[in-house]
Amino acid sequence: MQASIKNIDESVFREFKAESIREGLKIGKALTLAMGLFLEKKHQMPKMSLLKLRPTHWGKGTERTSEEIDKILY
Repeated sequence: MQASIKNIDESVFREFKAESIREGLKIGKALTLAMGLFLEKKHQMPKMSLLKLRPTHWGKGTERTSEEIDKILY
């Protein structure tokens, strides 16, 4: 299969290409492996639930931060 991919970060692609050459892989094969790893990792990630979210303490003086943000936004 042949494909064109737009909006790839140039520096990331250069590094990816250089690494695939060092590994002795053609770009297509390296990209196929990378996509496979991406999909595999995605399936391993646990699903997040809003019920599992817990409050975070940001330090002294930040107790009213969410209210201050709300005043700015709304």
